[in-house]
Amino acid sequence: MTPYRPQTPPATASGADPPYPRGHRRGLSNTAGYTLTRTATALLQAAFVLVAVFVLTSLLPGDSVDAVLGEQGTPEQQRLARAELGLDQPAWTRFVHWVTDLGHADLGHSLVTGLPVTDEIGSRFAATAVLAGAALAVLVPLALTLGVLTGLREGSFADRALNASALALHAVPEFVLGLLLTAWLSVGLGLLPATAAGLRGTGILTEPAVLVLPVGVLVARQLCDLARQVRIGVAAQVGGPVVRHLRLLGLPERTIVLRHVLPGCLAPAVQQLARCVDGLLGGTVVVESLFAVGGLGTGFVESVQDRDVPAVQGYALLFAATALTANLLADLTVARLTPQREERA
Repeated sequence: MTPYRPQTPPATASGADPPYPRGHRRGLSNTAGYTLTRTATALLQAAFVLVAVFVLTSLLPGDSVDAVLGEQGTPEQQRLARAELGLDQPAWTRFVHWVTDLGHADLGHSLVTGLPVTDEIGSRFAATAVLAGAALAVLVPLALTLGVLTGLREGSFADRALNASALALHAVPEFVLGLLLTAWLSVGLGLLPATAAGLRGTGILTEPAVLVLPVGVLVARQLCDLARQVRIGVAAQVGGPVVRHLRLLGLPERTIVLRHVLPGCLAPAVQQLARCVDGLLGGTVVVESLFAVGGLGTGFVESVQDRDVPAVQGYALLFAATALTANLLADLTVARLTPQREERA
């Protein structure tokens, strides 16, 4: 039997490449339209985040003047401090000034240290970047491996163990899991350091052992979610007619999985990965405080405790911008992986 060979469209008389079918151009147009629409939606979400951050930080208990003068300031000193901080102006005026300063990459100055908020965030960014990067480096390959293995063996012991582990880990808060692991591996067995106290920025790379517990706590819950998403996609692909046909043709199982099954699971896995990034952002606040990692999460908590409003706003905007960007990139990637083309004659 002669194997099927797709025919290449003939070149045009001028020697140029032949024109694409109308359906192809329509598919590209749909993708470009979705990209513009999704980007515009992200910009609207960013505008909403700006308003929400300003309003919520304005509703924080206490007064910013107390962070500057303490509780011993005289009424005259408090009046002068309010005027210097602009707190004697209407809320909408302060919001306009704040947004204008943001346009110049100016987040203001910390009320506690007096340093620019951008410098405060910059000094803590490296530690969080190392922690989150290590967590993603462990999360993605491990989740893909577990998801593929359990999806190929649906109903097996490994499949049931993954589902049970996911339910169990979702029932345990991250700080409780962190305390249990610390009590067991650090205090009980003495295998790992309990905290990263005294290490700042990329200094935690000099002692990689301090990353094991924080990364383990961050990855645990997100690993089960991402692995289950991959497992669902793999199980659906394996049970479909395409894979059965490829097996009848005698293709190796490894080729079927890597070239046909796994690519079909990428779109939902990418969306779940974006949600995992959101979870990692929230987890860093808990994990860094629990293991004394001097990163963005610790800085955010300290700023809230000190009622340092400019710093709180800076950290909140950074977290929100990261989440919005991750979800935007995930949606655009999914649009490229699963283009919807309407081909009409």
